[in-house]
Amino acid sequence: MSQPCPSCQIHTSSELDALIVPEDPPFSQEEETVLRELARQVADLAARPIENEKRKLWTAHNDLHPIRPVSYMHPENGWNEIITQDQILSNHPLARVWEMRLRKKIYRGNVLKDDKVIEATFPLNHIATDSGWGLREERIGGEHGGAYNWKTPLNDYEEDIPKLRYPDFVIDWDKTNRLVDYAKTLFDSVLDVHLYRDWVYSVGLTVDFINLRGLEQLMMDFYDEPENVHKVMAFLREGYMRRLQRLEDNDLLCRNSGGEYVGSGGTGWTEQLPPRGTPGKVLLSERWGFAESQETVGVSPEMFEEFVFPYELPLLEKFGLACYGCCEPLDQRWHIVKQFKNLRRASVSAWADVEKMAENLQGNYVFSWKPNPSYLSTPTIDETRIRNYVRDTLEKTRGCVVEIVMKDNHTLGGNPDHAVTWCRIVREEIERRG
Repeated sequence: MSQPCPSCQIHTSSELDALIVPEDPPFSQEEETVLRELARQVADLAARPIENEKRKLWTAHNDLHPIRPVSYMHPENGWNEIITQDQILSNHPLARVWEMRLRKKIYRGNVLKDDKVIEATFPLNHIATDSGWGLREERIGGEHGGAYNWKTPLNDYEEDIPKLRYPDFVIDWDKTNRLVDYAKTLFDSVLDVHLYRDWVYSVGLTVDFINLRGLEQLMMDFYDEPENVHKVMAFLREGYMRRLQRLEDNDLLCRNSGGEYVGSGGTGWTEQLPPRGTPGKVLLSERWGFAESQETVGVSPEMFEEFVFPYELPLLEKFGLACYGCCEPLDQRWHIVKQFKNLRRASVSAWADVEKMAENLQGNYVFSWKPNPSYLSTPTIDETRIRNYVRDTLEKTRGCVVEIVMKDNHTLGGNPDHAVTWCRIVREEIERRG
């Protein structure tokens, strides 16, 4: 199933949560002391009145009644340069992951000062194994969030399509419950420890196809093997549909109408979906959904409409509110993408025509602007250039529901202050625009 844009593994616990198993000892007393102190700092930040103001800001924003543009700094791999490994005091691998998560919240609240709400929460993933599609690529490289290549398994449609299987997963409830119980004891009600797993990050299908077939080969297949492309896309759509239905039927969906990351940027605060804590089974129609097809940026709108859109449509429209797009520019595809009836948030990447997208979206959708991360990727940055860049975009998007999401930072040029400077300039330019 599709995965979010890569960040360094030290910042996520989706896999490392499984490191607490019966044969492993718990964290040392020193590690527990460190984590409890950091948790108290997070709780103190979350209790500030400004966090409630930011919550109201995002809610009005997502409900299309904006108070002002909102900003979110999501450094991704850049966190490695903000909070370095020598600053992490814990030794246990999972304790280091948890410590990093807490330190990121504290740094955001005390230093970055963007509009992301600091919450006294500590979500944990279900520990599960996934069967995949029956064929699996062999990845070469990719350590620490770096580039990788892969060997494709779907090399002959006639021979290999029959080998495909619909993905399934098995939850290890013993390990999952032990992990949650341990975290609840550790944080002792200072933080709200709860299970939250976004089982299907995106219902965009093309990344799965490309992992199976290869990017260049798929581009040629649109011309040479259209019937087989349709056949595999239909199979992928059915695999996702079965997973979504199983998640709903077995009450495994989590609400994402609060501070959860939704789409390719932004948070989920809204009054148009049930809030976190609402009793009863969570339905797909009560959640944000997300799809994209950034891998097909090089194909025509006509090909996108034929080979991608009709397969994503029934999946994305199962959700209550929808986000579409990531790095691909949507200005050439907007006449197609706007057909999603539940679309609320549209990604405006660094390669999109801002003026054209402003005209397309107006105040009817969230204008999720993803500035070019290269502005922050060098050892020194040009603050005047950045200020003009942000100011120009804010001027061109008057009348739009604008969020500024800086992400995809594979590096901050070795200077963590770049993220702080970016946030300051954005705050000043938002205030200037009024």
